Amino acid sequence: MTTFPQDLVAGYRTFATQRLPTEQSRYRELSERGQSPEVMVIGCCDSRVSPEVIFDAGPGELFVVRNVANLVPPYAPDGAAHGVSAALEFAVQVLRVKHIVVLGHAQCGGIKALVQDAAPLSPGDFIGKWMSLLEPTLEQNARRSNEDFQDFITRLEKKAVSTSLQNLMTFPCVQILAERGKLHLHGAYFGVARGSLSVLDQATGEFVSVAAA
Repeated sequence: MTTFPQDLVAGYRTFATQRLPTEQSRYRELSERGQSPEVMVIGCCDSRVSPEVIFDAGPGELFVVRNVANLVPPYAPDGAAHGVSAALEFAVQVLRVKHIVVLGHAQCGGIKALVQDAAPLSPGDFIGKWMSLLEPTLEQNARRSNEDFQDFITRLEKKAVSTSLQNLMTFPCVQILAERGKLHLHGAYFGVARGSLSVLDQATGEFVSVAAA
């Protein structure tokens, strides 16, 4: 029998002795009445980009879904299993979240694999098939003749956020509530090296830096 990762055990003990005592009543409340977060965050699996850490969120404040490259597929009621769509359906229809944030980030491995047309990591090529959701975005935003490769990657990482926002609006439950002003969609981008955050100005299509206090 394999040993449970000791780093996780040590981390839990720190949580249990330092953070839990100050939040125990909050956990009890959440246990009794259930969760009611107002914000859903769709982020990347990347271990460097934890929404709860970036937004300093407490228990019960964020409903988080993470996948490779923070993608939202278009609405597809085809009878197949759709993890992101299921989470979105629950967040909007049951939790009644008021905001959905698509959180992109720098140095995204999924975006880099798409751009470099990386070889499949397995016969299933699960990453390749997943990232094919962005092929139209890549075609519409080809690398410019004088564009630095890293600048191109960064531009595509941000375009991926916009694509996911557009795909969110293909879901009838999202579109109806957004058009009524009861649900608000946002894009954000996290710079891993500096810990910087910028948010999408949907009027201009540009990401605007959020200054730290």
